[in-house]
Amino acid sequence: MSPDNEVIERSAREPEAFSALFERHATSVYRYAAQRMGDRVAEDVMSETFLVGIATRLMRKHARLEATAWRGLSTDLAARIAPDLIEQAGARVDAERLTRRLTKALRKLGAADRDTLLLYAWADLDYASIADAIPRARSRTRVAAMSCSLPAAATGEALQNPN
Repeated sequence: MSPDNEVIERSAREPEAFSALFERHATSVYRYAAQRMGDRVAEDVMSETFLVGIATRLMRKHARLEATAWRGLSTDLAARIAPDLIEQAGARVDAERLTRRLTKALRKLGAADRDTLLLYAWADLDYASIADAIPRARSRTRVAAMSCSLPAAATGEALQNPN
């Protein structure tokens, strides 16, 4: 590896090392530019040549640092998000099991009991309104009996038909 390549490689880690490369080649770059374009332009060309080199190395360094920071940030976010997603998935599985148990329990109910319970739970009717909707319903008795037996169905215990 040539001495210039070593300095360039080192300057990626230590930007101030680039000054050795500047000192080594500044005179040659200036002389070449001055002969082609004149003294005034030669200074600008020389400055831009080395400033672009320095800027390129600094940008690479910053890009590496930023990439490292983003990796750390994304790892941290993933660590926070993953448990939430796992918890949500577990809650969905539990809800699906409960839904299956309650569906099975509701199917075991007689039609009048099921209608009474659904009017109470979904239609938000009071006992008197349920009695009006289902003429022979003993709504308070039926809802009370089902309110005791449905939790048992939710935990997997046998549902007792309140008839």
